[in-house]
Amino acid sequence: MTTTDTSTADENTPPPPPPATLTFGGKYGKNPLADAGFAAMCRRLPSVLGHTARMAWAVDKTGVVLLLACQLLTGLAAAVVLAFTAQAMTHVLGGGAVPERLHGALPALVVVTAAAAVGRVSGALASYADGRITPLLTTEADIALVAAVCRVESSAYGEDGFADRQEAAEVGVTRTRLMVQDAQRFLSALIRMIAASGVITALHPLMLPVLLLAVLPAGAGAVLSARVDYETHYLNVGDRNVRSMMRWWATYSRFGDEVRANGMTGYLLYWYRALSDRIDRRTLTAAPRQLRIVLATSALGGVFLLCTWATLAWLAAGGRVALPVAATAVVAVQTTLAALGQFVIHGAAMFHTSLYLADMRAFLDLAAERAPRRGESAIPERVDEIRLDEVVHRYPGKDEPAVAGVSLTLRRGEILAIVGENGSGKSTLAKLITGILLADKGRVLWDGVDLAQADPDAVWKRTALVPQNFACWPLRARENITLGQPKTFDDGPVWDVVDAVGMREAIEKLPRRLDTLLAKELWGGAELSGGQWQRLVCARALYRRTPLLILDEPTSQMDARGEHAIFLEIKRIAAERVTIVVTHQLENTRLADRVLVMDKGRVVEQGTYEDLVHAGGLFAELVALAKDR
Repeated sequence: MTTTDTSTADENTPPPPPPATLTFGGKYGKNPLADAGFAAMCRRLPSVLGHTARMAWAVDKTGVVLLLACQLLTGLAAAVVLAFTAQAMTHVLGGGAVPERLHGALPALVVVTAAAAVGRVSGALASYADGRITPLLTTEADIALVAAVCRVESSAYGEDGFADRQEAAEVGVTRTRLMVQDAQRFLSALIRMIAASGVITALHPLMLPVLLLAVLPAGAGAVLSARVDYETHYLNVGDRNVRSMMRWWATYSRFGDEVRANGMTGYLLYWYRALSDRIDRRTLTAAPRQLRIVLATSALGGVFLLCTWATLAWLAAGGRVALPVAATAVVAVQTTLAALGQFVIHGAAMFHTSLYLADMRAFLDLAAERAPRRGESAIPERVDEIRLDEVVHRYPGKDEPAVAGVSLTLRRGEILAIVGENGSGKSTLAKLITGILLADKGRVLWDGVDLAQADPDAVWKRTALVPQNFACWPLRARENITLGQPKTFDDGPVWDVVDAVGMREAIEKLPRRLDTLLAKELWGGAELSGGQWQRLVCARALYRRTPLLILDEPTSQMDARGEHAIFLEIKRIAAERVTIVVTHQLENTRLADRVLVMDKGRVVEQGTYEDLVHAGGLFAELVALAKDR
């Protein structure tokens, strides 16, 4: 099946463009294992095993102890089985009548049976311990990743490679559930291998090195295949990241009307298939390489295995080992080969998984580096003055600063309106005032405390923000207002802000009022209109009752009644806080005590609405353009 965009049906129109090819440079643009040799990769296994053990110990100590005890018991049982099998074979293949030989072998066979039973029970208990540890470990890894992303500086999101490192870390989280299983099976195979090797070495010292040669090619092949697989994964990180974002946007019900009404369905499917094909091509290109590795190592392993059996036959035929010993050696070789094979397979699987977990740990380290490290200076509960001294901020990859040398003083009780054309730096200035972004040059002071030296949580505890791009959380209406931070045990303060933004009627019409889940996609959920959501977000900011209130285009989706209610409430509560309103609706700036006009990151005018509208500057021009629409 081939999906094409409908515009390609007309030969006079150009075909749709393919998805952009993303390439990154710098420290995150290179596969960390590109230059790693086989020996270096094998040396990772002990550290990976130790790291997994520490992670597991942190979430379930009892489960780890049980798992290790069961593995040791399994290995001991395997050694007992082999040792007493040798005793049984001595009687079974010895001289005398058959009943006498069976009677002589019976005690050893009983021990073999009991040891095998112990091995099976310990194996079942090991699986139980694995089932205890794995979900907890996966959850902890997932929470650690979410916490790391939530705690980084806001500016980190714009850095090259950050999103792709996050995508690679997400794969690491999904692979975490395999890590305990791989480590448990690897350890089990190691213990069985040691036990079987001890028995087979006691039978004849020449057998063990020949057996090791038989499985080494398989081990090398498994590790090399893992390296090829990871290399393909690394090349696809950027494309998978873009594809997952496009998938979300294309299938999210909130954007379904735009997709359908604008005829985007055909192109989106074409785009999605084109990007998927690019990812698949890289994967398919790796398949022949892996096939060559498997064929070569399997052939070499087969030759060495033939040598193993030939060596055993030579020892038995030449009388170098007795017939009962040779029979026991056959069982021991089979057991040791199985253990060695499992050791190699699960060791390679653990190594393979460790590559993805290394991505996760590298991202967590990166996120830790980009977490706020500002200081511990306290912020007073009541903020009387916020001052900016020659503040400059430039976004990563941009030549021109978004805010260029702004000096400004705001005082409690004042309403400041910030206006300007798109890209003039209004929202960036608001983020600098809140400490979401830190100044590259200059200082932002709250009652004399530099935000670069202040405890960020203390700053944001005293901040309420209505952003342009607000979140419609899939939570109950109550939590969408309180954000899970209730001030009282009753809903009085919640209803107060609901009334302040004119949302009581809308909330009371919801199926369960404040307990209604605001997510139509989920069973029992309900949906609000764009304007109702914006009122709810304003209620969220008002509920916080903070010394600083910033509203960035707070009424852009509201009707006149809702807009009027919001600005009346802003005016009513202004005396107790610093209030900043960022807006393109210039008539709304009449309520402000001062209007700040920005252009290309600089403050070009400031004053009252009446002063600026008659000053003949940029503000007057923008007002005239708004009236002329």
